[in-house]
Amino acid sequence: MAIAPRHSRLPSIDIWPGFVDALSQLLMVIIFLLLVFTAGQFYLSAALSGREEALHKLQQQVDALANMLSLERASNTDLRQNSARLEAQLKSALAERDRLNAEIGALSAKADEAQKLREKSAALEASLGAAQQSNAAAQQALAAEKSVSSEALAKVDLLNQQIAALRQQLAAIAAALEISEAKVKTQQTQLADLGHQLNIALASKVEELARYRSEFFGRLRDILGNRPDIRIVGDRFVFQSEVLFTPASADLTDSAKHELDLVLGALKKIAGEIPPDINWLLQVSGHTDHNPIDTPQFPSNWELSTARALSVVRYLISKGIPADRLAAAGYADTQPLDPGTSPAAYARNRRIELKLTER
Repeated sequence: MAIAPRHSRLPSIDIWPGFVDALSQLLMVIIFLLLVFTAGQFYLSAALSGREEALHKLQQQVDALANMLSLERASNTDLRQNSARLEAQLKSALAERDRLNAEIGALSAKADEAQKLREKSAALEASLGAAQQSNAAAQQALAAEKSVSSEALAKVDLLNQQIAALRQQLAAIAAALEISEAKVKTQQTQLADLGHQLNIALASKVEELARYRSEFFGRLRDILGNRPDIRIVGDRFVFQSEVLFTPASADLTDSAKHELDLVLGALKKIAGEIPPDINWLLQVSGHTDHNPIDTPQFPSNWELSTARALSVVRYLISKGIPADRLAAAGYADTQPLDPGTSPAAYARNRRIELKLTER
C-alpha cells in the first residue's frame, strides 16, 4: 500500500503577462487620446489663425472706409464753406440791388413831385391870367365911369399885390422845379456812371484773369510739349488718367508726381504775378468712362473720380499751394468728351482737368 505524500503540490497561476498586456493596451489608448488631442489643437489653432486673418482684413477695410468717410466729410465741409461764401455774396448783391431800387424809387418820387410842381405852376399861371383879365376889366370900368373912387383904387392895388405875389410864387416854383430836375438828372447820371464803372471793373477783372489763365496754359504747353495724353481743351488743362493713376486706383504714381511738379512750377510763378484783388481758384475735376466700377474702396465711378481729384489736390497742397486756392470735384461719367464706345473714346473720357478760374 502506497503512502500519500504529506504535502500535495497545487498548480501556481502567473498573472504578470496579463497585467503587462493590460498596461500596454492602456498606454496605447492614452497615446491615441494624446494624438487626437494634439491634432485637435493643431486644427483649432489653424482655424483661429484664419479667423484672425479675416478679422485683420475686415479691420483694414473698416479703416479704409473710415478714411473715405473723413475725406467725404472734409469735401462736404468745403462745399458748405463755398456755399456760405456764395450766400454771403448773394446777400451782398441783393442788398446792393435793394439800395439801387430804393434810390430809383426816391428819384421816381422826386419826379412825381416835380410833375406836381409843374401842375401847380400851370394853375398859378391860369390864376395870373384870370387876375390880369380881372384887372383889365376893372381898369376899363374905371375909365368908362370917369370917376375913380377910393374903393376902386383899393381893389386895383389889391389886385396888383395879388398879381405880384402870384408872380413871386410862380418864380419860386419855377426855380424849385429847375433845381429838382437838375438834381434828378445829376443822380441819374451818377447812377449810370456807377453801373458803367462797375461793368468796366468786372470786365477788367475777367479780362485780367483770362490773360493770366492764357499765360498759365501757354507756359504749361511750352513745358510739356505736344503730348497726346496731356492737352488743352477750351479753358481747361487735361491729363489722361493713365498718366497719373493705375487702373481702378486713386493713388498717384511716381511719374504722375513728376508731371504734376511741372504744372506746380508754372502755377507758382503765375500765382506770384496775379494781383491780390483777383480771387483766383484752381479747380481739379475727376472724370471716368462709362464702364461701371464696384469695389469695396470705390462702390461707383463717383467715388473713384472724386478720390482721384482729391489725390491731386492733396499733392498740390503738400507742395505749397494754399488750400483756399484749390477745389476738388468728381463728375464720374456725366461729362464725356467723346460720346463713342470705343477703347479710344473711353481713354479720352478718363481724365483729370485743371481749370484756373475765379471764385
